[in-house]
Amino acid sequence: MLRIAVPNKGSLSQAAAEMLREAGYRGRRDPKELVLTDSDHDIEFFFLRPRDIAVYVGSGSLDGGITGRDLLLDSGAAAVESMALGFAASTFRYAARPGIAASVKDIDGKRVATSYAGLVSTHLAEHGVKADVVRLDGAVETAITLGVADVIADVVETGSTLRQQGLEVFGDPILLSEAVLIQRADSQSQGALDVLARRLQGVITAHSYVMMDYDVRVELVEQACALTPGLESPTVSPLHDKGYAAVRAMVPRSRTNQLMDDLYDLGARAILVTDISACRL
Repeated sequence: MLRIAVPNKGSLSQAAAEMLREAGYRGRRDPKELVLTDSDHDIEFFFLRPRDIAVYVGSGSLDGGITGRDLLLDSGAAAVESMALGFAASTFRYAARPGIAASVKDIDGKRVATSYAGLVSTHLAEHGVKADVVRLDGAVETAITLGVADVIADVVETGSTLRQQGLEVFGDPILLSEAVLIQRADSQSQGALDVLARRLQGVITAHSYVMMDYDVRVELVEQACALTPGLESPTVSPLHDKGYAAVRAMVPRSRTNQLMDDLYDLGARAILVTDISACRL
């Protein structure tokens, strides 16, 4: 039986649970439930603290798991990223008071407060910078004000919280993180993990694409297909009126309205868009 770790709390947990549900797996009914067995798919889910998941997977206690790329790298565990899942995106940056630092090199000899000591220590070492990394649990924005650090390294979204503390980001991002599927590098359950990965990829694709159908005059089919080439090739079917053809193709969800406008201008009509609930490519 495949043993997979899933975050047990927070937004990462909710998004992971929804993705697994869309992939056809059972979901837990009680949020206090720590182990869920899905006998139909020969898989067992363990609900753990997101920060602990990489450790369990790296030790070989579990076959795989869903966690953040930041948490994976910070753990130093013997686990590897096998697939990006496209949600829970975040950006890690350095921040300090104006004039303190302009690049990572300027951190040399200073104190850096962060909740991700392993991740930051590795990043500094890669740039040949020696600094005192101060590990804190929770928010680190006040570390400079309280005299614990000269620089902080943290997740930055809008930057408004940093500005409230008189801080500004500097240098290139430390890491662009998101939710990832991880596994031990020498996993012996690769076949079962591949099935899980394909199902999750199907959910990602279904979220990224829609199905577009429309009618167009036969002499305009080639121009229409150039606008909607699909993933391999669009489906073109004759209509009762021999002067028209029906076209069906998968198109990027983000371009839906622009493509509808372009097709309408070309002469296509009865343009319909439907969601894709699942797919395999």
